[in-house]
Amino acid sequence: MSDLRRYAYLSIGAAITTLLLKFGAGYLTDSVAILSDAMESLVNLVSAIALLTALSIVRRPPDHDHPFGHDKAEYFSSGMTGGMILIAGVMIAWHAIERLISPSMPEALGMGLALVVLASVFNGTLGLLLIRVARVHDSSALAADGKHLLADVWTSAGVVVGVSLAYWFDQPRLDPLIALLVALHLAREGLALVRVAVDGLMDRALPDEELRQIEGVLATYRSEYIQFHALRTRRSGPRRFVAVHVLVPGHWTVQRGHDLLEEIEKAICSGFERCHVFTHLEPIEDPVAWADAEFPH
Repeated sequence: MSDLRRYAYLSIGAAITTLLLKFGAGYLTDSVAILSDAMESLVNLVSAIALLTALSIVRRPPDHDHPFGHDKAEYFSSGMTGGMILIAGVMIAWHAIERLISPSMPEALGMGLALVVLASVFNGTLGLLLIRVARVHDSSALAADGKHLLADVWTSAGVVVGVSLAYWFDQPRLDPLIALLVALHLAREGLALVRVAVDGLMDRALPDEELRQIEGVLATYRSEYIQFHALRTRRSGPRRFVAVHVLVPGHWTVQRGHDLLEEIEKAICSGFERCHVFTHLEPIEDPVAWADAEFPH
């Protein structure tokens, strides 16, 4: 297993850098929109620390207490990231409403916005890198962190444009209005990450596309004498688990049935990098064998 923790350390370093840049920009400009953007960078730092913790746990091999491994630790990282993003959104909205009631024009925008743009360059570069690595290693935690960083770049772009327009048209309330939009964006992003974490922890079935791929493999073996039912799937981090009952004529020898199961398991796993298939052999003529045929995917 590749050690992905170096990317978490990289994420922590970038989060600290962008945090200092954005809070510096917020201090110079006294812009609630820029401060809201800085608040998201604080979330980035907490998320990166959670990512490092999760990736350290994931590296542990299966043991007596965790025979299926520790991959689900990634979902705790995603859930914590989503929760922190939601909290940041609420805090930003609170300060934005206060500034709407008592508006003031941002100051020293030139230097402040330049710092925000520089921070966005860091976030954008790292976000693209994390997403690329996440695809290679099928890591939900790295993907969540990378997507959050890219979302942060778009947020910063909106803040830069909004604050510039507020100054240009002498409309100080545009500043907190932009901050409210940032808060709504964070709420949406946070809820999406929490949903990913909940789906993983609740053993949600594999996506429809992957289910069709598995069912396509089974279809190549299905015949008058070979049937399947009780297909169950789940995902744990980068690993996929598939369980299925295989029904064959009762007069088959154990060896013949075993050979078929081995072939089916290899065929299913050939479509996924990390996949574990559990098959259960049953006699096709026995009504008891069909008792759980209606078990959902």
